[in-house]
Amino acid sequence: TSLPPLLPQPCTIQYLVTHYLDISCVPRRSFFELLAYFSTNELEREKLQEFSSAQGQEELYSYCNRPRRTTLEALWDFPHTTCAIPADYLLDLIPRIRPRAFSIASSMLAHPERMQILVAVVQYKTRLSKPRRGLCSTWLASLNPEQGDVRVPLWVKKGGMKFPADPATPVIMIGPGTGVAPFRAAIQERVAQGRRGNFLFFGCRYKSKDFYCQTEWEELVTKSFLTLFTAFSRDQEEKVYVQHRIRENGRLVWELLSRGNAHVYLAGNAKEMPAAVAEALQSVLQQEGGLSPSEAEEHLAALERSQRFQSETWS
Repeated sequence: TSLPPLLPQPCTIQYLVTHYLDISCVPRRSFFELLAYFSTNELEREKLQEFSSAQGQEELYSYCNRPRRTTLEALWDFPHTTCAIPADYLLDLIPRIRPRAFSIASSMLAHPERMQILVAVVQYKTRLSKPRRGLCSTWLASLNPEQGDVRVPLWVKKGGMKFPADPATPVIMIGPGTGVAPFRAAIQERVAQGRRGNFLFFGCRYKSKDFYCQTEWEELVTKSFLTLFTAFSRDQEEKVYVQHRIRENGRLVWELLSRGNAHVYLAGNAKEMPAAVAEALQSVLQQEGGLSPSEAEEHLAALERSQRFQSETWS
């Protein structure tokens, strides 16, 4: 079969699964459809056909998505079928490793010779005994430059967030966890330009473990370049998140928006946080601005349309 030009020609299967095919990803429905086509074992074929049918999607979700079962583990579970897969179809069966996107967490003005990123190493457990590990983050964490030069293929893509040109315009940044990365770059840039009016809402689980850039933030607070609000969700019995801090500081947020023409920026996990933050901002517009629920919703939408409210979230 024809191989992508970046691969060795010819290419061994070992090289494919080591460097190119994402054998650690959770397989999709199409994976089981193709396996069923090649299966020579009646019992395995029946199960594969069930997983690839419309009626079997709940069963497939329980088998694959809930325990985050990998493609390699699924192949182990269907040994007779796996042995029957023609090598020519490996590129159709298993997707290639996709590039990972990370926000640049440093400014060229502050670090002209360096580009920094903030990466949390993904590691968790599911119903399966084997711990799940993030492919890219685990690999990056394993690198040791002291043992020789390390080559990490990368490219730089222009960011989507646009910060105000007027140096007097305040900016409200909401970045829980690694979502704070683009704001570290923005704050470094603005501080290097002598701009104040930087307001950061940062949240994480534990102050002692996850307070990224703590020393840097505290130094900027001391120099009056930054106003910092923190939420450490697990450091007390009742969980506290950034949306709670927004509500608590509603008067300030409203003053910055209404009188200061402030711009609001949000970055982080796309699961539940963005909706909770939007709800908190609407609550501030109602409580401090006297808007009705529908007016508050429209006002936030208007801020988004005028790019005074911008978000960069990922799953």
